[in-house]
Amino acid sequence: MSVSAAQVKTLREQTGAGMMECKSALEEAGGDLAKAIEVLRVKGQAKAAKRGEREAAEGIVSHYVHQNGRIGSLVEINCETDFVARNDEFLAFAREIALHVAATAPNWVSEEDVPEDARQAELEIFKQQADDSKPAEIQEKIAEGRLKKWMQEVTLLAQEHVNVDKHESRTIEQMRADISAKTGENVVIRRFARFQVGE
Repeated sequence: MSVSAAQVKTLREQTGAGMMECKSALEEAGGDLAKAIEVLRVKGQAKAAKRGEREAAEGIVSHYVHQNGRIGSLVEINCETDFVARNDEFLAFAREIALHVAATAPNWVSEEDVPEDARQAELEIFKQQADDSKPAEIQEKIAEGRLKKWMQEVTLLAQEHVNVDKHESRTIEQMRADISAKTGENVVIRRFARFQVGE
């Protein structure tokens, strides 16, 4: 199917992808703009996964302080070049992550950061809470399911951004993969700190 220059231009403006990538995505999606955006997102995330091996030693520390001045956060977001670290979209992404950290108070960046003793302690609690009338293997599965849900609640990358409408219920990891795809660089949320008066 042939696509018009206007369609390519529209897709390019909405995604920031290259002209040939936009043309190819529109052809693959049969001219459907929404489907073409999804095609670009999937391809971008696949490329981003390959980028994950590259060193991200540049970046910024961003911050957010809630209007009442009682809650704030700092986040370190890394990328590969100082050029990307100064990019407006990268800076906006970092601010959104800092805002999210201030609002939700996650404990760790990713599941890999959760200490084994904390994981085991939670699993033990969930096992004790399991219904004794169910078979042992079912109790185990229920406890594992609750542990998985707990991990999503306490790790930053697994959480949906607090501004659900603005970010369309995307997780922090999905947002990170998107900015990585847009910039063409490995983007890493390295660490964060949250402060609350009186805590």
